[in-house]
Amino acid sequence: MDKVAIISDVHGNITALETVIKDIEDRGIKTIYCLGDSVLKSCNSASVIDLLRKKCDVIVKGNCDEAISRPDIPKGKFWTRDQIGEERANFIYHLPVFYEFYMSGYLIRLFHSSPFGLDYMYNPMFSNKDTIYSATELKSPLELFENTDFIGKTDKDPVPDIVGYGHTHTPNIFRIKNKMVFNPGSVGAPIEMLNDDVNDKSNKFSTVSSYIVLEGKLGSKSLDSFSINLVRLPYDIEKEIALIHNTNFPAKERLINELRSATNCH
Repeated sequence: MDKVAIISDVHGNITALETVIKDIEDRGIKTIYCLGDSVLKSCNSASVIDLLRKKCDVIVKGNCDEAISRPDIPKGKFWTRDQIGEERANFIYHLPVFYEFYMSGYLIRLFHSSPFGLDYMYNPMFSNKDTIYSATELKSPLELFENTDFIGKTDKDPVPDIVGYGHTHTPNIFRIKNKMVFNPGSVGAPIEMLNDDVNDKSNKFSTVSSYIVLEGKLGSKSLDSFSINLVRLPYDIEKEIALIHNTNFPAKERLINELRSATNCH
């Protein structure tokens, strides 16, 4: 059986990424796909991009990647854009918005958030109704399986059996109507959506990195054994915080609170 590691939402956290990559390699997994958002939130986006380019077989573009790498962004507007430089910005700007492959007879489609755009989102736990994100909320998980212009697909193309997406920073795996959806959560900026107290000691169970391992016959269109495994992995948060303190990264304290509590303080 072949194994593929699916990671997402590293968000400039080099300490978490190095820990996750080591864990993947210790498991003997040689194939890594990344679902985007390599940048912002923490202070080492340049190092993160370099390591992802070295280790990942596939990287798709996320909404933060798009926002920070547009060619029209002037120097000095975004701290992270100036840190990553023009070559890396050009690289992430031109990443594909989706990737698909067969494994054990299943057509698996990957994207950062949805087949409609980089900001459209399905959240199985909470609705975005009456929030600033309501206009880009997907109402049904079945919308994740649609063939759309955004990903260059038409009604004549096959519909995926399994969809993997990131963006929410919260892992999940579920089945619906003979199909399956998974979200690997976040390597570098985990969120537990019910957390509201940065001092809650039980937050330690949600501040860990996460990723998905798919196991089956890669490239095979014949139905065969297939599994999805969610990995939760602690990393040295205080080491990453020390790196943040040694830079002039903006909004340091808010970021540090988020890393220590898995809350989203935005």
